[in-house]
Amino acid sequence: QEQLVESGGGLVQAGGSLRLSCAASGRTISMYNMAWFRQAPGKEREFVAGISWSTFRRTWYADSVKGRFTISRDNTEQTVYLQMNSLKSEDTAVYYCAADRVPNRTSLSGDFGSWGQGTQVTVSS
Repeated sequence: QEQLVESGGGLVQAGGSLRLSCAASGRTISMYNMAWFRQAPGKEREFVAGISWSTFRRTWYADSVKGRFTISRDNTEQTVYLQMNSLKSEDTAVYYCAADRVPNRTSLSGDFGSWGQGTQVTVSS
């Protein structure tokens, strides 16, 4: 059974850093675009960062996290990471890892339908 398991969340002061991990099992993710989303209390889930399946590992980001967050992947380890630096209170949310439903997508996008259970990130000001 396909599963995505996020970890690495926690409580951090504003300006600090966290590194989230997403471990995949039940499906080989190497041929799929992967992404991180987040959902703050009372708000809709929003896109944070994405990374392509190709060897070029192209990335794309929400404007709100550009220059602060970095997405990466290790296909051998079936893991996707989100390095978060210069954290702000508005980054507080549950962070979710997601996999594209379609393999070998050529565009920097995805039909993200496979979700993990999420990991809580809380940034104190």
